[in-house]
Amino acid sequence: MEIKVCETEEQVRSLAELASEIWHEYFVSIISKEQIDYMVEKFQSYEALKKAIAEEHYTYFLGYDEGQLVGFCGVKPDGNRLFLSKLYLHEKSRGKGLSSILLRKAIEFAEKLDKKAIYLTCNKYNRNSLDIYKAKGFAAIDSVKTDIGNGFIMDDYIMQLDL
Repeated sequence: MEIKVCETEEQVRSLAELASEIWHEYFVSIISKEQIDYMVEKFQSYEALKKAIAEEHYTYFLGYDEGQLVGFCGVKPDGNRLFLSKLYLHEKSRGKGLSSILLRKAIEFAEKLDKKAIYLTCNKYNRNSLDIYKAKGFAAIDSVKTDIGNGFIMDDYIMQLDL
């Protein structure tokens, strides 16, 4: 997998398209289509990603396999930790170890910034992702319910990996 930092308008557009495709494929068994549509627009759209990069200090690492964008992760410094906001792979690219490569990039970035831990939020019903994060050394340190607007609540575990 080749990893690039998302920097160009074209990369942001490709990232938004991939995020929408992944969300509409993966999360249908966990949350409603209405919530998926809302969350994609609010957090994964071209406009939302541009704002996250320009104003919220996010860095997006794009993963390419044979020249094709197949996954990404988004991170943001938060005090002495790094927030891993997003880590997604296209369904055709799962099970090949590519998420480990993206996670390793996030860990290297955190270490470069001298962060003490990486943390993330993960839906309590997303058993597959929770199992993967636990296998990678993350532990649940809290659970939260977050009102994200439009009548939707995110019911998540906060998972942390100490570095």
